[in-house]
Amino acid sequence: MTEQYSVVVVGGGAAGLSAALVLGRARHRTLVVDAGEPRNAPAAHMQGYLTRDGMPPAEFLAIGREEIARYGVEFARGRVVEVAKGGTEDEDFTVGLADGRSVRARRLVVATGLKDELPAVPGVAERFGRDVLHCPFCHGWEVRDQPFGVLGTSPNSVHQALMVSQWSKDVRFFLHTVAEEELSDDDLRRLAAAGVDVVPGEVAGLVVEDDRLTGVRLADGSTHARSVLFVAPHAVPRNGLLEQLGAELHETPFGAYPVVDPTGLTTVPGVWAAGNAIGFAEQVVHAASGGYRAASAIVGDLLMSDLDAAVRV
Repeated sequence: MTEQYSVVVVGGGAAGLSAALVLGRARHRTLVVDAGEPRNAPAAHMQGYLTRDGMPPAEFLAIGREEIARYGVEFARGRVVEVAKGGTEDEDFTVGLADGRSVRARRLVVATGLKDELPAVPGVAERFGRDVLHCPFCHGWEVRDQPFGVLGTSPNSVHQALMVSQWSKDVRFFLHTVAEEELSDDDLRRLAAAGVDVVPGEVAGLVVEDDRLTGVRLADGSTHARSVLFVAPHAVPRNGLLEQLGAELHETPFGAYPVVDPTGLTTVPGVWAAGNAIGFAEQVVHAASGGYRAASAIVGDLLMSDLDAAVRV
């Protein structure tokens, strides 16, 4: 017999665990399925989350799993490979896992996040989350006042170079794949006003000594002493399950994300999304909040559905 749940949460990061906590406390049988691929896995610590500032991401998730277990929430390590909605009179969803297991759920929370694809510069992937960074709000304080570099991969990289100048007054913007003519007059004026040096030429690699970044090497052989390099990953939303269900997506400069209402409800009745599944810029604290909002909406939705069914009987 296929197991029946009130809610299946796909993804066990901050958004998914937060949703599961609220659902478990509301006495709904809930299953969290997690592939174990959190976006912030490369980072040693997470910052900016009140009372959890500086906590290792793995510890944060482990505590979250312990908390949801107190309320009977079940946790499965694995990957959801297929989801399908029932027939016209059937509101339930069938959820298929990679191990062949299949379960039923009345509602779904998709918190599958996204994957960061890094620029193809030798050394960047190996040092990402250490001294190759992408978010000054996440890591700026820890590397403040050090010599920064910013890797240009699109004209939008100008914004990153300007932002990080709030944490260091020694910033060099390596144009890399950005042509000088792509920079507007406003870009150049703002970079100059922020004290950011613009360095033309393609970046060929990083200089690493004693397991720490010490410089950026250009294709012409010249090197620039830098302790930190900021890059802009290409965001790849993990929205395959939402596409299977026919959820409406909208294109953004950072990928295609589901159209959702303020609670995270997608255009598919019964399916909510939260965390980086709905946007590139969702930090851990935002993801946790989004999971909470989605879960509280689901609790009310299930209640009204049950009451309406009782009235019809």
